[in-house]
Amino acid sequence: MKKILSLTFILVFLAGCKTSPVLTKGEAYPNMYKNKPLSILIVPAVNQSTAADAAQLYATTIAEPVAEAGYYVMPVPVTDAIFQSEGIVDGAQLETLSMEKIRDMFGADAILFVKINRWETNYYVTGGDVTVGASFRLISAHTGDEIWKYSDAVVINTSGNSGNLIADMISTAINTALTDYVPIARQVNFKVMNTLPAGKYNELADKDQLQKVVVLDKTNF
Repeated sequence: MKKILSLTFILVFLAGCKTSPVLTKGEAYPNMYKNKPLSILIVPAVNQSTAADAAQLYATTIAEPVAEAGYYVMPVPVTDAIFQSEGIVDGAQLETLSMEKIRDMFGADAILFVKINRWETNYYVTGGDVTVGASFRLISAHTGDEIWKYSDAVVINTSGNSGNLIADMISTAINTALTDYVPIARQVNFKVMNTLPAGKYNELADKDQLQKVVVLDKTNF
C-alpha cells in the first residue's frame, strides 16, 4: 500500500513539474511570418486587476517595446483619444467592432489586445512583493486571425531582510508602498516582446525564425 501511495505521489509530482514546450519562433508563430504586419494598433488594455489606475499607467509603457521590436506603432495617446470619442475606454468594448471597421479607422495591419491580470501588492508573514502581469494577443486586421500571443509577469520582492521580524515587517511595508508599478510593467513588456518575431524595422526581420521561445500552455485569453 505504501509503495502504491509513493508511486502515486511521484506521478502527481512529475505531472506538476511539467515544463512548457520550447519551439523556434518559426514553429510557434508561423502566421507572423506569413502575414508580415508592418504597423500595429495598440488598443486600450482590459484591466482585470483591482487597481483602478492600472490601465492608464500601463498605457505609458507599451509603445516603446513594440516599436523596438520593429513595428510602426500607432501613437497611443492619439488612438486612445479617437476611441474615447467613440465611447470606447476599455479594450473589451472592441469585441463588438469588426476588424474591418478598426482597420478602416486606423489603417493598421495588426491589432494588439492586452489584459492586465495582475497589478498588486502581496504581504505574507515574513515579507511581501509587488507583481505586474499581463496577457497579449496580436490579431491580423486583414484576416481576423490570431498571429501571436503570450503572457508573463514580473514579481519584485519587497521583503526586509534584517533578521528582526518586527523591523522586517516595517521595512517590507515601506518598500512595498514605495514601489513604482510602471518600471515593473516595462519589464513585463520587454520580456514578452522578446518572443514576438521581429518586424520590418528591426535588423532581425525574417532572420529570427530559429530563435527559441518558451511556448506557454495557458493564457488568460
